[in-house]
Amino acid sequence: MRVARFYDFGDIRVEDAPRPEPGPGQIVVRATACGICSGDIMPWYMRRKAPLVLGHEPVGVVAATGSGVTDFKPGDRVFAHHHAPCFQCAACRRGEYVQCATWRATNLRPGGMAEYFLVETPNLRDTLKLPDHIDDANGVLIEPAACVVKSLARAGLKKRESILIIGLGIMGMMHVKIARDLGAGFIIGADLFETRAARARELGADAAIVVEGDNLVEQLREVTNGAMTDVVIVGPGSSRAISTGIACAGKGATVVQFTATPPEEEMLVKPHDLYFNETRLVPSYSCGPDETRAALKLVERGVINARELVTHRYAFERISDAYAAAQTPQSLKVIVTFGA
Repeated sequence: MRVARFYDFGDIRVEDAPRPEPGPGQIVVRATACGICSGDIMPWYMRRKAPLVLGHEPVGVVAATGSGVTDFKPGDRVFAHHHAPCFQCAACRRGEYVQCATWRATNLRPGGMAEYFLVETPNLRDTLKLPDHIDDANGVLIEPAACVVKSLARAGLKKRESILIIGLGIMGMMHVKIARDLGAGFIIGADLFETRAARARELGADAAIVVEGDNLVEQLREVTNGAMTDVVIVGPGSSRAISTGIACAGKGATVVQFTATPPEEEMLVKPHDLYFNETRLVPSYSCGPDETRAALKLVERGVINARELVTHRYAFERISDAYAAAQTPQSLKVIVTFGA
């Protein structure tokens, strides 16, 4: 079989690899589509992992099952999450699935950008059958939508509250869509590009700010008559963006760090201001089984849909072109499709 292996930016190779065979309690899935995650285009994040087979947003068809598998059979269309928890440890009992050692250790083998991939026994806990009316392009949106479901839950967004979403790539646009579905009162997007700002308005944002230099805080103050917002989602993975997000927070607001920063980055915070403004700074990392199931329901209801969010589709043979497209401001969701 063929896999797409990342060596560096501009160096993604389609290579041959052995097709996996299922052992007891495992399944093998023939991939039909896989999304390119926004994390896949973060240089510091990807280069430390290289070389690796890309892809953790796949959907496909069960090709083979190992002994003892009863919930899945060949021919089932599935979404498979690359991480899954044990449901038994202290972290799982608190619902903090991403802190589970099993969650951190699990993965799809060799990855989602492969003609076939192995789903090991723990990952079957977060493998979902796709309804017939959910096509591949929509199935690919489950994992990223689940990350947004978790983000907004950790933000504690309530009906009629205001929210600022910094960064209007695919994850920012999903925040707009899901925040609107949750009943947010006033949704504001912010991005460097007018085209993305305009798209956010089309998808449900009440206002969208085009950022120039360091004027986001000033522009937000004007838009909100000085109130700022109840929730701030910081999409870009930088300490500068997080600091800006804190400055955009209203009294008693929650600021969500949605993306990891490079490990060496540090940030200067004034605890005095956090204390008297009662600003909550909350990270939101990935997602777990509760969120993937909620995301599937959002896809089924059409709140999250490929028609609005998928901008580029490429055949697997054009993986390098797909990866390049994902790095442009014109793209939202880029997906790769596999032939029969």
